[in-house]
Amino acid sequence: MATLPHTPDKGDFETAATSRKSTSTRAPSPAPRVRRDKVTSHESFLTYGNGRWWKIAIGVAVVSFASYFLIDVQPRHNGGSWYGYTMGTIGFGLILWLTLLGVRKRAMTPGRWSLKAWTSAHVYLGLSLIVVGTLHTGFQLGWNVHTLAWALMMLVILSGLFGIYVYATLPKSLSANRFDEEGAITEKVMIEQVRQLDRQIHDAAQPLDPEAAAIIERSLEENVFAGSFLQRIRNRYPSDRTRAAVVELRQLRNFRPRLDDDPFERVETLLTKKEALLAKLRRHLQLKSWLQAWLYLHVPATFALIAALSAHVFSVFFYW
Repeated sequence: MATLPHTPDKGDFETAATSRKSTSTRAPSPAPRVRRDKVTSHESFLTYGNGRWWKIAIGVAVVSFASYFLIDVQPRHNGGSWYGYTMGTIGFGLILWLTLLGVRKRAMTPGRWSLKAWTSAHVYLGLSLIVVGTLHTGFQLGWNVHTLAWALMMLVILSGLFGIYVYATLPKSLSANRFDEEGAITEKVMIEQVRQLDRQIHDAAQPLDPEAAAIIERSLEENVFAGSFLQRIRNRYPSDRTRAAVVELRQLRNFRPRLDDDPFERVETLLTKKEALLAKLRRHLQLKSWLQAWLYLHVPATFALIAALSAHVFSVFFYW
């Protein structure tokens, strides 16, 4: 009678039923499993420090409004008054400090001035600029470089608000999209799965006739990652050859007899599977693109704001 070799690496183990020293035929009861609950403590930059920075930002706004209505400036509030200069200086200093976030991201430090704390301050003090900057103008806006600086400041703030919305909502969608029936998969794994399907489709298409093989060849030659940034943002690919191949292959099958071992059915199944995987991958790329898209407006608008502010300050001190 042949016996199986003892291979612990493959999961083979000796039980009470097979041990020479055992007198019991019952399998040993498994050892009690110790449950380890996963404990996570995540604090968003929006709620950092129990809302420290949004409280400070509200305080700045309240003080600014109170001073605006309590201080009498003759003949009226304007950017050229001493109060206007004061608010303008505060606003200009805030803007310069806020632009340092990009530099701050290169250094990771814990504590009160961690990147999360800095980002929280960036968001809420940036919002307080709506009040500070507008009160600096004294609500006197016109077609000049001063109003241009104010408008660019508002554009930067609004694009920043969109960025907050994106980072607050899309990461959850991005994470949910990466799950399949086997669990979470990464972008790299999805790309490798597409390549594996391409190889399987290529091999399965060998018995097809030349017309069907040409359809499959065109779909395999397509760069599934090609497309403009706008197409990725919209998740619209009009020239998707994989989808076209599925449609054309089904049309060809309508005019052919069905076989028990039909290569058409095998290829169509693989193409359908690839189409579903591409939809998941392209959705992943769409969400990633949205996470980056707002920066294409926020960062250039910030540089334009700095330039307009420089022109604004220069004209004030040298021409007024």
